[in-house]
Amino acid sequence: MGEGDPHIHVEVKVVRSQAAVRTVLAATFGLAGDLPSTVATGCGLRVPYAMTSPRPDRVTCLACREHARAEHLRLADEIERIGGLPGSPVAAAEARQAAARHRTLAERFSSGAGG
Repeated sequence: MGEGDPHIHVEVKVVRSQAAVRTVLAATFGLAGDLPSTVATGCGLRVPYAMTSPRPDRVTCLACREHARAEHLRLADEIERIGGLPGSPVAAAEARQAAARHRTLAERFSSGAGG
């Protein structure tokens, strides 16, 4: 991790971030674990957690933006496949809507503006 790195990154597991998991656990069980002080990023660095964001309009590291784009597209494809399986707990229409949201996020990560 560079001391002077001014960029905002994404966690390597951008579609299932530790903060989201922590929020679900806190809401479900009333437990809130500590977030890590540093995290692995989509560009391969370890940076302070405070220097990451899942929001496209905040991420300034180009390699992390591309990583997040690819992860959201991969998840969109996976969601659509699951929705199309016989006996799936997710209806095909719901799966298509969720996949569309991830494709929209992917598009926002691929644009320079992010917004």
